[in-house]
Amino acid sequence: MMEMTLRWFGKGVDSVTLEQIRQIPGVKGVITTLYDIPAGEAWTKERVQAVKKEVEAYGLEVSGIESVNIHDAIKIGSPERDKYIENYIKTLEVLGEEGIQLVCYNFMPVFDWTRSDLAKVREDGSTVLSYDQEIIDQIDPDKMFEKLDSKSNGFVLPGWEPERMSQIKKLFEMYKDVDEEKLFENLKYFLEAIMPTCEKYGIKMAIHPDDPAWPVFGLPRIMLNKENILRLTTMVDHPCNGVTLCTGSLGSNPDNNIPDIIRSLKGRIHFAHVRNLRHFSKGKFDEAAHLSSDGSLDMFAIMKALYDIEFDGPVRPDHGRAIWGEISMPGYGLYDRALGATYLNGLWEAIEKASR
Repeated sequence: MMEMTLRWFGKGVDSVTLEQIRQIPGVKGVITTLYDIPAGEAWTKERVQAVKKEVEAYGLEVSGIESVNIHDAIKIGSPERDKYIENYIKTLEVLGEEGIQLVCYNFMPVFDWTRSDLAKVREDGSTVLSYDQEIIDQIDPDKMFEKLDSKSNGFVLPGWEPERMSQIKKLFEMYKDVDEEKLFENLKYFLEAIMPTCEKYGIKMAIHPDDPAWPVFGLPRIMLNKENILRLTTMVDHPCNGVTLCTGSLGSNPDNNIPDIIRSLKGRIHFAHVRNLRHFSKGKFDEAAHLSSDGSLDMFAIMKALYDIEFDGPVRPDHGRAIWGEISMPGYGLYDRALGATYLNGLWEAIEKASR
């Protein structure tokens, strides 16, 4: 049985409260993080215990961490990477000792997810995250964070590391000799180093696909498609090494057959982000409501594929529209994600009962 969750960024960061989350039918836990700890620093037991206690006071559980960000030295493969891997292992040990056994992370150079608009107005009056490659191609990478941050409603941008964004030129220079093969090599080195700790505590590492699923600003990206994801699972063939199946990230490329990808990864999908988007042309899409007919993805087929592989990990509705006048972190308001959680739970119940 899959576990429905909601992403929660923490008190003082998120506009959504634990009190509100606990009222969404079927939501049992949250996926959270410690936003103020820079990539490369080890998390302390006291901080993890504090957030766990806060969540559990509302009858919820910490179902996983998204993300423990990975220092650039690890992605680049520079000499000091071992120091940062040791810190990462210390963080995993703290999480494991506190019974937290899921870590979602990404291995994208410089930028996390990328969009050309954080509040595109739709015909129904709601706003959505949008991507248009023609617009992206006209943006100076140095100005990318500034452009997105100006439309963030005053909230932090999920996954981005603001302290790094003032060093864009330096970061591009650091990655100039890193191609896809080198990135794969560095990911393998990192995973092989942490697998013994993951095995000891039963921690499932769930890499997030790149968003969108193609190189941006000439930077290499590797978690793009079925072939590359299967390469990840075979190059470090350990049950703790797996995937966050994100339908929106993989679905950004209409060539990706998501139900087929799901079925090819039985036992290696540790976490699922399920959302919809609407394609206009290659490299141009808007995010959409979770309902299948609102976008281009077949949400029933996606949930059926997860059911067929006996997926039993955490699921969360992903980016929602901004609706009903809500002001929140872009993509992470309460209302549309609550609708999404309820819709996905309804699909799962129907599939489960029809399969008996």
